[in-house]
Amino acid sequence: MFKVLRKWWLYLTAKTDKSFNERADPSVQLEQAITEAQDQHRRLREQAANVIAQQKQTELRLGRKLDELEKANANARQAVLMADDATRKGDTAKASEYQRAAEAIASRLVALEKEVSDLSSMALQTTQAADQAKAAVNTNAQMLQQKLAEKNQLMGQLEQAKMAEQMNKAMSSLNETVGQDVPTFDEVREKIEARYAKAQGMSELTETSVESRMLEIEQAAANTEAQARLLEIRAQLGLDGGAAPAEAAAAPTPTPEAAPAPAPATEPETPQAQPGT
Repeated sequence: MFKVLRKWWLYLTAKTDKSFNERADPSVQLEQAITEAQDQHRRLREQAANVIAQQKQTELRLGRKLDELEKANANARQAVLMADDATRKGDTAKASEYQRAAEAIASRLVALEKEVSDLSSMALQTTQAADQAKAAVNTNAQMLQQKLAEKNQLMGQLEQAKMAEQMNKAMSSLNETVGQDVPTFDEVREKIEARYAKAQGMSELTETSVESRMLEIEQAAANTEAQARLLEIRAQLGLDGGAAPAEAAAAPTPTPEAAPAPAPATEPETPQAQPGT
């Protein structure tokens, strides 16, 4: 029973992770990855700082022990000289004291030399560890810079992918049926072209019909009559251009030059009286 529940739990977890990854925003996930890389670099720097600090402390302790060792060496030599001098002078008590002091200093020297040797080994190890830590920090810093540069590139690719997806979606909406109530671009174009073709066909039929020819003849006759009337009016007014194309008029109109000159005015004659009146 426990195994079945565990398998079911693992299955649900995997399914949830898959659904989450499919719906998650890649830009947000990328920011999370960069943030995690920066945090990891910060933790690595802190660890490297601790290793370097341990190296510095070991070097300080080694320096102090070396100073103590040098001082102990000097004291041991001085104690031996003083014991030897007391022995030559015959002062056995002081010679014994100096000898015991020299022995104690010698014991301290042995312990100091052991500590110096251990600290020297430790300092060598900590130095190597510090160098490795510095190299690791530098390498991780380069990788982090690489990831930051790659992040900018990936963000650009992501924006290009989004734009391409929008373009594909727009093109699909032009070529595929969007819905029952929304026609496609191709359907609207076919409808407009069919209507235009039908209108063109009706125009051609109208242009070749008898009614259209009769209307054309009547319009030409009306234009001819109007032109003739206009020429007649201009001739009556004695204006130039009255002899415009005669073929446009229904009948020729005399030009002003051909018109008879008016007779001169004469006084009225007095009627003569008839004879016998």
